[in-house]
This record gives sequence, structure tokens and C-alpha cells, in this order.
Amino acid sequence: MVQMDIEFGNPAKNFSRVGEALEQAKDLGAEVVVFPEMWNTGYDLENLPSIADRDGRRTKTLVGQLAKQLSLNVVAGSVATLKDGLFYNTTYAFDQTGKVIAEYDKAHRFGPMQEDQYVAAGNQPANYEIANLKSASLICYDLRFPEWWRTAGTKGVNVYFLPAEWPTSRIEQWEVLLKARAIENQAFVIGVNRVGDDPNNHFNGHSMAVAPSGEVLANAGEQAGITIVEIDQTAVQKAKQLFDIQNDRRPELYR
Repeated sequence: MVQMDIEFGNPAKNFSRVGEALEQAKDLGAEVVVFPEMWNTGYDLENLPSIADRDGRRTKTLVGQLAKQLSLNVVAGSVATLKDGLFYNTTYAFDQTGKVIAEYDKAHRFGPMQEDQYVAAGNQPANYEIANLKSASLICYDLRFPEWWRTAGTKGVNVYFLPAEWPTSRIEQWEVLLKARAIENQAFVIGVNRVGDDPNNHFNGHSMAVAPSGEVLANAGEQAGITIVEIDQTAVQKAKQLFDIQNDRRPELYR
């Protein structure tokens, strides 16, 4: 989990930080590296026409090359992208060869930060396998919509990755919701938040890895840095042996 500060509206600085973090993560023995939300620009939405990553090319080039060079799997947080004339909040996942194995556009836009005024919404979940982990990616505000997690979970998910820019003022809700999503989906949840400030908010990290039981395996605290977490997928099977929530659902009632 890479908990980093993000330079508001400065992609060059932020791409440099991400490159350095990938090299540090490799030195620490990481296999899968996860970054926070909108790390290329921060929430500098007014300037997206000049700073958004067109078709994700810069992200795919930098992260893809380093993933291959360092033999790392990367859930590349999310970046501001421009695709087909629209701006998106997009996450990419890369395997150890540098190939993009998943792409997801944030489905639920956060009105209080004016995201809905500048950014288009995605409509498709992203399910993929990375480092032998059956995974799904969601982004920040998606955390508050359990229905969307269930939709992704129907394809079988052992680990949910959630990059975020979650402000200090609501950090207790962040921790509770991460635990809730892990428990109700019987899966690991890796929530990676940023630190630092933008013109409107302070961010104090608390990136967390939560087990299917709700146990917090790691909390990164309030400083920038890299936290290594070990995931034992047998915990998912053990949880479902007690009771399998996905199989016991009655979707016909939930309308």
C-alpha cells in the first residue's frame, strides 16, 4: 500500500513520485503495489483539459514499463483520464509483464467535490486476476454503495482494491466502511488513501488492509510511506465454509 502525498495539478511531479515508490516497493519485497486515487492530478478538476492523461497513455507507459522492469503487479490507484472526449476517474491494473489486465472507470461520482460536474461515470465493474488473486477494483466514493460491491462479487472476488482521496473529516467512516465491506463480502479489502493537503481538504491516510473477518491486518497511520501486507487467501474459504453469504442471497427480494 503506497500512501503518498499528491501535488495538486502537477502530473510531472506525481509521476516521478510514483516511479520512485515502485522502486522502493520492489526493494521491500512487494508483489502487488497499490496506489491512491487521482494521483496524477489530485482533484484539480477545473484544469483537466490541460492535465488529464489522454487515453491513459502516460500512465500505461510509465507504470507498464516499471511493472515489467521490476517484475511487479500494480493496481495503479486511479488517474484523471480523457477518453473519447470525456474525462474519467480511471484505475488500471498491470501484471508483471507490464500488460494492462483491467481498466475501471469510477461509477459513483462525489458531488461535494464537484466530480459529477467534470467527470463522466463508468458503468462496468472490473474483475480480474492479479498475482493469483481473484480481484475487483472500485474507487473511493464507491465504498458507500454495497450494491455495487455485490455486483462485482458475483464473479467471485477474494480481494477488493479501493484507491481513495478520503478527507480527515470523515476518516472514522472510512475505517468502518472498509471493515463492513470486507465482512459482508467475505473478502479482503485493501483501501489506499492519500496524505497531505489540497486547496479544500486535508488527508491523513489510514490506508487499511482488512480481512474477511473484519480484522484490520494493517493501518498505515498518518504519514507517507509503504506498508507491506501479507494475504492468505484461505481466509476467504474458511469464512465461506461457516456460511456463504453470496449463495444465500435472495436477489428477487432486493427491489
